Amino acid sequence: MTTAPTLAPTRAGIWPWLLLALVVLVVDQVTKTLILGNYSLGDVTVITGFFNIVRAHNTGAAFSFLADAAGWQRWFFTLIGIAAAIFIVWMLRSHPGQKLFSFAMASILGGAIGNVIDRMMHGYVVDFLDFHLGGRHFPAFNVADSAITVGAICLILDELRRMRRK
Repeated sequence: MTTAPTLAPTRAGIWPWLLLALVVLVVDQVTKTLILGNYSLGDVTVITGFFNIVRAHNTGAAFSFLADAAGWQRWFFTLIGIAAAIFIVWMLRSHPGQKLFSFAMASILGGAIGNVIDRMMHGYVVDFLDFHLGGRHFPAFNVADSAITVGAICLILDELRRMRRK
């Protein structure tokens, strides 16, 4: 007599995704440590005609949203990041077999924790990737921001795939 496979998620099923989140977190924190150790605020190294390495501090959220607030935003965005991390781990436990979805969530998780660590340690997020064209600069960002963006794109793609299957 054979038994039907269990549909309940297993803890082992989330470990590869947590490892991916850890890799994102480590790469993010190592790159930020290198910037903090080798650049002063505002320093720029020109790499190409459209890309620089800079040291920038972002006390706000994406695109410096609320950066000019009185300081409360540090803890507000920290709490949002912690809440998001808890929710994402719960989602990973619920859907570990959905590869694209779990990849997206793990990428967002690693990035969110990386930026939470910055806010808690420094009071700001360290940004250093500066793309520009024709004298106009895109807001500087970091590895965590990149992982969050890639994760968000993958979530959209996963949902589009799911809708197309229906």
